Amino acid sequence: MAAVPSYDLAIDELSMALSYIGKGFVGAPTPAPAAKATPQPKKEAAPKKEQKKETKKKEEEDDDDFDVFGDDEEEGKEEEPKESRAEMLARLKKEAEERTARKEAKQRTLVAIEIKPWSMEQDLMELWKKITTTVKQDGLKWGENCTLADVAFGIKKIQTTFVMGVNNSSDDVQEAIEALEDEVQSVEITSMNVL
Repeated sequence: MAAVPSYDLAIDELSMALSYIGKGFVGAPTPAPAAKATPQPKKEAAPKKEQKKETKKKEEEDDDDFDVFGDDEEEGKEEEPKESRAEMLARLKKEAEERTARKEAKQRTLVAIEIKPWSMEQDLMELWKKITTTVKQDGLKWGENCTLADVAFGIKKIQTTFVMGVNNSSDDVQEAIEALEDEVQSVEITSMNVL
């Protein structure tokens, strides 16, 4: 006799189990007989069946009208025509330029500089006040104070900061300070940080 595959046995066992469920278990308690319900006339049942059939037909018709993807042709006719590709590109370009302008207006750069004078007898606080009052640009804001740091042999340098906008250039500020040739030996940018 040929060997029976194991899955065939499992199917046979399932079919037997289903047959037991259909017939009821052997030795299982039988349910108590229910009280007899009074039979209703069949005439009333027939109209209910007809009503159920009619409602099912109406529901099926309504389901046929339902559009799963929302492509309702009637609404599409009432809408205004869409903008052309060129108009859409122009609008998107304008919006992008506005966003960039807003970002640039907010963008600031903090610049730290060192200013070295010609002589050690020079009043550095007066020089700093002169620089902050003479070097003016739109979007340029000088720091509220400065520090004096030793260079060598009693010579000191001014360390200060300023904040500039996107339209300003640190090179322009540096050149404007160096234009004070009689009082300023050199100007060095030590750091630049975008805020």
